[in-house]
Amino acid sequence: MKTTFLFLLSFPSFAASCDSLSSLALPDTTITLAQTVAPGGFTVAQVPDLRFKNLPAFCRVAATLKPTSDSDIKIEVWLPASGWNGKFQAVGNGGWAGVISYPAMALALEHGYATTSTDTGHVGATGSFAIGHPEKLTDFGYRAVHEMTVKAKAIITAFYGDPPKLSYWNGCSTGGRQGLKEAQRFPSDYDAIIAGASANPRTHLSTWQIWLAQGILKDAPNYIPASKYPVIHKAVLEACDATDGLKDGLLNDPTLCHFDPKVIECKEGDAPTCLTVPQVEAARRMYTAPKNPRTNQEIFPPVEPGSELGWSMLLAGPEPFSAATDQFRYVVFKDPSWDWRTLNFDSDVALADKIDNDTINAIDPNLRPFLARGGKLLMYHGWADPGVAPRASVNYYKTAVDTLGGETKTSDSIRLFMVPGMGHCGGGEGPNTFDMMTALEQWKEQGKTPTRIVASHRTAGKVDRTRPLCPYPQVAKYKGSGSVDDEGNFTCESPSSVSTQ
Repeated sequence: MKTTFLFLLSFPSFAASCDSLSSLALPDTTITLAQTVAPGGFTVAQVPDLRFKNLPAFCRVAATLKPTSDSDIKIEVWLPASGWNGKFQAVGNGGWAGVISYPAMALALEHGYATTSTDTGHVGATGSFAIGHPEKLTDFGYRAVHEMTVKAKAIITAFYGDPPKLSYWNGCSTGGRQGLKEAQRFPSDYDAIIAGASANPRTHLSTWQIWLAQGILKDAPNYIPASKYPVIHKAVLEACDATDGLKDGLLNDPTLCHFDPKVIECKEGDAPTCLTVPQVEAARRMYTAPKNPRTNQEIFPPVEPGSELGWSMLLAGPEPFSAATDQFRYVVFKDPSWDWRTLNFDSDVALADKIDNDTINAIDPNLRPFLARGGKLLMYHGWADPGVAPRASVNYYKTAVDTLGGETKTSDSIRLFMVPGMGHCGGGEGPNTFDMMTALEQWKEQGKTPTRIVASHRTAGKVDRTRPLCPYPQVAKYKGSGSVDDEGNFTCESPSSVSTQ
């Protein structure tokens, strides 16, 4: 009892106690939990994460939001008990969401933020919730995040007596798409946004993933076993590693790599060190963009050379990536038994876009309302991403910049950082650890536009390489002396100034 009493005395004086937030009245909102969590006292059985043990004390608020009669949006808001930095950081989801993003919330809390996350209105990692529930689909598409944002700000204000001085969004994959959607549809929700590896546009991303399956998984001879991915990757590096002027095991810009898998075609039969003729064609398909058979327009960009070690994300077989089939089974055709082998890459894709009607896709390039408020958009994507083709982010960035008047007018508002050798939202052989949040804070709060962001790679927990990430279209250029594993020996320059060998 004595310990509890001393713990309570350590709290600063707030406008409201944590427990009293349970009676806070907000529109369409039922607060289901408002409790103080002691340092290191947060646990979630389904999400074992060591970082929870290091969390400081905080006020945990859970709520259910019902903006429509069919909505059932769960959110949590975590409020630092001391050391609040006065700011708010919301975190995004992955895949079809269906869960609160506790690990990302923990990281935000550790850095002094009031933070929030949502399950987007359903439970579970599939799209099955969408059948017969158009309002739930809208919640997933954009409404849950917006409603969460509005309610979280109100809860923060009630607890501290002041609203957050700045609001940040931080998300990757689905979270990246959510961030773009916020900037496009609700420009006043956030002051600055991180959108990593955005799974966008969702309808075309799913089409591409099924297109790969139709050409590679449907027929057994075309299947490439995972044991051969390193063989293809080695051949790619042998062919293209030096195109950026430095042979270092990374492709700075893999779009310059024109690799033909035929160079490792088996002379006869099959072997672990080569590809059969059907497997060569399958690998070629990986590097090829699907096109509309009638208009010949590209539907979605392909993965890039250098991504081979992660291909199992899409080619594990015998079924396509489940998020893709869910998009057509549950959203487009509303038929759980729909066969992915029947997808028509003209009419069915057009139908998917029509049904989506700006619900999930986040493709509007007009960010003027967001930028007019001083908004900052920081995008990033790994060049070796096997799950969401990296040129999808490049394409959106270029379209937005062109719409807003060119890079000269947008360079202080929108920046894209491409990460050599990084997979989907992390991992890979490249410099895959970096601090986008600090870069965004300095940009928004100090006017320090990010011109390079230092990234690192670790092996067995030890940093073995650092590199600068450069604002697109710039790339890192080696100065010509010093360790190639030290970011200080690189400059960010335009691609035309980077020599090739």
